[in-house]
Amino acid sequence: MIKRFTTTALAFGLCFSAFAQDTPDAAVVQKIRKEGLENSKAMDIAFNLTDVSGPRLSNSPGLKKAQEWAVKQLSDWGLKNAHLEAWGTFGKGWQIDKYYAATTIPYYHAIIASPKAWTPGTNGPIKSEVILIKADSVTDLAKYKGKLAGKIIMMDQGTPLTSGIKADFSRYADSTLAQMAATKPQAAGARQRPTGGPMADRMAQMMKMREIRAAIGAMLVEEKVGLILTYARGGKEHFSPATVLLML
Repeated sequence: MIKRFTTTALAFGLCFSAFAQDTPDAAVVQKIRKEGLENSKAMDIAFNLTDVSGPRLSNSPGLKKAQEWAVKQLSDWGLKNAHLEAWGTFGKGWQIDKYYAATTIPYYHAIIASPKAWTPGTNGPIKSEVILIKADSVTDLAKYKGKLAGKIIMMDQGTPLTSGIKADFSRYADSTLAQMAATKPQAAGARQRPTGGPMADRMAQMMKMREIRAAIGAMLVEEKVGLILTYARGGKEHFSPATVLLML
């Protein structure tokens, strides 16, 4: 079991007093600019913590590798007493060793997917029928009882995916930016829970969906399904077939 640690961080800064000097020292300012523009280690640090160490999920080997690198780097820079401090118990570590997903009927097609963090492994390949669950209420789940053991499950999202025709990013017009800048903050206590209208209907629908999702989750565990496929995040205007895997 991998222990989880936190790294002691030391921050240093230069503090200039406005009373000590009215006119900035051009030579000092130039040295600061040169250090930041020509000798910066920001990209090297980011590279080692991300690309080299990899994902740094709590209690993961990647996190431990990044922490040990940080301690060594701080020591190499001349800092004293750079060390790891025990954080406490966390539970099991987690990392991805290997995953693979594909459809075989009506023809072979690889699925772009990734396991969700903290889900257990499948103890070998899972090959099974895919079942789409459609439920508008908790009572709709009764028809799936006793039919899901070992199956691959997908939940109906309700909103069909469509191809996007708009650019992912666009610049705000000057008039829009001016309008946003002129917006005044809402007075304290002004926000109230909606009691009617579209907002209240949306809130009620959200609460209903939460109830259904909780019931579905409990049922899938009880039924001992083999695998759950869920859609990746994305706007409704962007067709994204990517899925993520939840292994039970």
